[in-house]
Parts: sequence; structure tokens; C-alpha cells
Amino acid sequence: MAQKKAHEVDAWLARPEPSRQIVLIYGPDRGLVSERVRQFTLATGLPLDDPFSVIRLDAPELDQSPGRLESEARTVPMFAGRRLLWIGNAGPQKALVEDLKRLIQSPAEDTLILIEAGDLKKGSLLRASVESADNAMALPCYADDLRSIESLIDQELGREGLRISLEAREALKASLGGDRLASRGEIGKLALYALDKGQIDLDDVRAVIGDVGAVSADDVIDAVLGGNRRRFETSFSRYVSAGSPPFILLNAGMRQFQALQIMKGAMEEGGKSAAAAVASARPPVFFARRGLVEGVLKNWAPETLERTLALLQRAVLQSRQTPALAIAITRQALLSVLAAGGRR
Repeated sequence: MAQKKAHEVDAWLARPEPSRQIVLIYGPDRGLVSERVRQFTLATGLPLDDPFSVIRLDAPELDQSPGRLESEARTVPMFAGRRLLWIGNAGPQKALVEDLKRLIQSPAEDTLILIEAGDLKKGSLLRASVESADNAMALPCYADDLRSIESLIDQELGREGLRISLEAREALKASLGGDRLASRGEIGKLALYALDKGQIDLDDVRAVIGDVGAVSADDVIDAVLGGNRRRFETSFSRYVSAGSPPFILLNAGMRQFQALQIMKGAMEEGGKSAAAAVASARPPVFFARRGLVEGVLKNWAPETLERTLALLQRAVLQSRQTPALAIAITRQALLSVLAAGGRR
């Protein structure tokens, strides 16, 4: 299949396959999409500021001119050898898909096609066309999970020669995720603040990023996991009234369900009980929450956890696309998760 799983993307980008002339980079984490798009374009070795080597196109405009992408791809360049056609804002454009199908069947020599897109549902025309092709590759970009957040912290702080205490690391992780570029920005801000110290402590994280939103986020997420509508409404209202950003709630929810997926996997594959899976979780589950987490593990199927995580990821993208509705989008998404738990 011409697709990679989320955890395989970085390895592929480190050594792109030359036979894959069409590359689709998509997903709800627009910051990560942008980062990986830049990584791929640099890997081509083409001068990105040369308009004869790199041609930027907009997918909605291509949709107004059926056949234009194929024509551009097959045009013989006058001043360049290999070329890159870089298509932005891709989505459900039918003309783009039709042109791609023809280029998949009959590739254009010495032309790379890079398609940059937002979140695409499985089975959408663009994804399906690329994923079924032998000369193409689809690379998903989902919100950072616990492992990739850890790696990002180590990477950014290691670049500055900084160490970080365990308590500070846990507080920092609670504020990251959802958008790769935003996460890098937060870590960079913290690194600059502590540059002369060499060691980042909990007080540094609180001073630069603050942990009030993260602490109250736990209250909201626990209310969702417990199916307690009244507690949810109260804690959510207090959280919003404090002026805390709603995306932190979605990030906290995604981290919780990513951790639940790992624990559920230990139950399904390792034959562990819910209590044993929780007891062996890393990072450890706070003792006061263990009963709540065990209850979710017992009652939620793996597919339900996966669908819930996808729902939260979509909410992150929607809240960033329409910031004015971020609070309403966040509340509706969390209520949907709460209701799903109640039905189970």
C-alpha cells in the first residue's frame, strides 16, 4: 500500500523512495504538516526559491482549470531538469483528483508532485487515489502522542544543552500537543527563559507556560471519563471563565485516550487485567484516578477509543480553523465523548 502509519512517516522522510513521484502530506495537525512538507522539499535538493524548479499551485484554483495540473507536469522545462509541483490547500477538488489519476497511470518524467492537505477522511477521493498507486505515497500527520512529545522535548532542549526535572517535564507535557509548531514554540520560549540556568525546574514551566489550565483540564477530562454531566458543566465553565485556552482541554483529552489505547493494548495482547495495565502504565496513573481509568478500560472497546481520539483530533483542527468558535467546538466534542461513555 502507498501509505505509511503515523509513526513510520519520519523514517520515510529521512530516506524518501525515488520511485514515489507523487507525495501527499495531510492531517489535522497543520503545524506538523507544514514541518514535514518543508522537510520533504529540502530533501529534493531543488532550489526552493527558483520559480523554474519549484512551481507553487493552489488546489482550489486547479479545480477551476481541469487539466492544468497534468499540463504543468508534462511541460518540458526550459531552464531546469527535475521539477517540483507543490500543491497547497488540497481537499475534495475533483479536477485535482482526475489529473492525479492520469499522472499515476502515465507519470510525467522528472517531475515530483507534492500535495499539502488538511484532514482527509479515510476513503476520500484524494487519499484513495494516492494510497492505491505504486508511484505515490500518503503521509498522515496526527497530533503528537506521548512518545513523540517526549522526543520533541528532548530534541529542542538538547539543542540548547538544557536538562529538565521530572516534575517540570510532566507539567510541560500537559501543555503540548495538538499542533507541532505551537509545541516547538512553547518549548523554545521555555528554553530561552532558562538558557542561563542549564536546568529547567517546575517553577520555570509555571512562570513561562503556567499550569493552571493543565490542572483544571484534568478536572474536566475526569468528568468526561466518569460520564458526570453536572461535574463537567461546572468544571468546564470555571475553566473557560478563568480565560484558559480551550485547546489545552482537547490536548489533555487526546493524551488521556492515547494512554488508554496503550493500556488497552496491554490488556488485549498481553492478557493483563485492567488493574494490572493501569499499575504498569508509564507515566504512572495517579492513585486517586486509578479506579476511574480501570472502569474506562473495562467498558470501552479498542475501536471506541480509536474513534474518540479521531473525534478529538478533528475538534483541534476545527477550533484552529475557526478560533471564534473554539470554546463551543471544544465543549461539543467533549460532550460527545461523555455521551459515548454514558451509552456504554
